[in-house]
Amino acid sequence: MHLSVTFIRLCFTLNSDPSYLSTKKKFFFLFSLASFLPNIIWVFPGFFRGALVFFIGNCCDWVANMGGCCSHEVSVRGKVESEIDDREYECDHENHESYERGGALVRLIGSSKCVSMHTQQGQKGVNQDAMTVWEDFAGEKDVIFCGVFDGHGPLGHKVSQFIRDNLPSKLSAAIEISQQKTIKFYDATDAETASFEDGYDDGNQMSLASWEGCFLKSFDEMDEHLAREINTDSYCSGCTAVTLIKQGDQLIVGNLGDSRAVLCTRDRDQLVAVQLTVDLKPEIPSETSRIVNCEGRVFAAEEEPDVYRIWMPDDDCPGLAMSRAFGDFCLKDYGLISVPDVFYRKITPQDQFVVLATDGIWDVLTNHEVISIVASAPRRSIAAKLLVKRAVKAWRYKYPGSKVDDCAAICLFLNEQPVQSNSQSHMSRQNRKSSKNLHHSKTTRNEDTETVDGKVGLEIDEEWKALGGYSRANSLSKLPRLARGMSKRQSSKYYSPR
Repeated sequence: MHLSVTFIRLCFTLNSDPSYLSTKKKFFFLFSLASFLPNIIWVFPGFFRGALVFFIGNCCDWVANMGGCCSHEVSVRGKVESEIDDREYECDHENHESYERGGALVRLIGSSKCVSMHTQQGQKGVNQDAMTVWEDFAGEKDVIFCGVFDGHGPLGHKVSQFIRDNLPSKLSAAIEISQQKTIKFYDATDAETASFEDGYDDGNQMSLASWEGCFLKSFDEMDEHLAREINTDSYCSGCTAVTLIKQGDQLIVGNLGDSRAVLCTRDRDQLVAVQLTVDLKPEIPSETSRIVNCEGRVFAAEEEPDVYRIWMPDDDCPGLAMSRAFGDFCLKDYGLISVPDVFYRKITPQDQFVVLATDGIWDVLTNHEVISIVASAPRRSIAAKLLVKRAVKAWRYKYPGSKVDDCAAICLFLNEQPVQSNSQSHMSRQNRKSSKNLHHSKTTRNEDTETVDGKVGLEIDEEWKALGGYSRANSLSKLPRLARGMSKRQSSKYYSPR
C-alpha cells in the first residue's frame, strides 16, 4: 500500500511540474521504471495499469519536447493570441535562389537578413500570386528589387509568373541604359574636373525623372512582350504589379493595379503607416475619365453596388475591378493601360520597413494592422508568413461565407535594428507629416488633381473609400464571348504588329 501511494504521488508530481526532474534524471527514471515494470503490472493489474499508461504518455511528451521551441504571443489591436509556434517555421528557410542578369541574386521564396517573403494559396483554385526579390539588382551592390504580382482571369497564374520572370530584367536593362547616358554626359561636360569614375558614381544616383522613365519604358515593353507571347493567352487574363527599388537612401515604387506598398516609419515613440501607392481603381475620377474617353464603361453591378468595374462598350463583360494591369487585352482599346504610377521617397532614419502585398492582404487588414503585425514578429525572417497567416484568419472571421483570396507579401526592412515600439491608432495627422519626403509622378493626375504635403493628391469625394476598402469581390466578373474563339492578337488592335 505504501508503494502504491508513493508511486501515485510521484506520477502527479511529475505531471504537474515537468521541470521537477532534469533531463538526465528523466532518462534514468524511465530506465529504472522499465526494469521493474512487469512486477508492478503483476502486483497491481487493474488500477496501476491505467496509471502507468497515463504516466508513460506524459513522460514521452516530456522527452519529445526537450529542447523544443516555445510559442510566442502576438498582440494586435489590444488582443493577445498565442498563434505563432516557432517549430512551424523551423523549416521555413528553404530559399529558391538563382543568379540572373548582372550577377543579381534572385529569390522566389524564403528570407534574407533584410527581406521576408511568403505567399499562400486561397480557396479560388491555383495560387495566382507571384513575387520575387533581386539582390545586387542591375549589377549594383546594395541595390534591391522587390516585386509582388497578383494574377486574375483563367490564366492569371501564368501571366503573373511570366511578369515576375521577365519584368525585372527589362527594368534592369532600362536602368543600365539610363546610367550609361548619365556617364557619357558627365564624361563630355566634366572631363577637366571629374574623372570617369566620379561620373559613374554620380550617375548611380539617378533623378526622379530618370527613374520614372525607366519604369515607364520597362512596363510598356513588358506588356508588348506579353502580347506576343504565344504560350500565355492574356486576352482576358492579366495581373497587377507593385514593385520597389531600394538604392542607398532612395525608394522608388512602381505600381500597376490594386496591390499596395505601405511604409512603416517612426514618429517619436509610435509606429506610423504611410501608404506609398494609390489603389488604381476605375472609380478614381482621372481613371474614369480616361476609360470613358476610350469608349469603355465604368459602373457597379446591382449585386455589387460598391465595386466599380470596367466593361466593354457593347457587352457587360469582363468587369475588371482595376483600371491598370498587364494583359487583359480585351480592354486595352477601352481605357485599360499598363502605365505604372511611380513614387519616390528619400529614406530617413525613422523609416523602419516597407510591406508590398496583394489585395488578399489589404482587403481584410488596415495599413495600421499590417505594420503592427510585422513589427510584432519574433523574428524578421517570419514576418511575412505571420502577416499572411493573420490575413487568412481575418478572411475567415470577417467574410465566413466567401472564399479566401490568395495572399502574398514581401517585407523589406530598412534598418539593422529590430522594430520595438507601439503603433499609432490615429494616423491621419502623422501620415501627413511623414509623407513630406514622398514624391509622386503625374501619371494619375489631371487638371483637377492636386498634391498635399508631397503625397499623392486625388480629388476624392468623402464617400469614396478606395484607400481603405474591404472589397472581397473577384477581380474579373465575366469572360467576354470573344475569349473562346479568338486570340488576343485577333481581337485587339493594341498589339497588332507594328
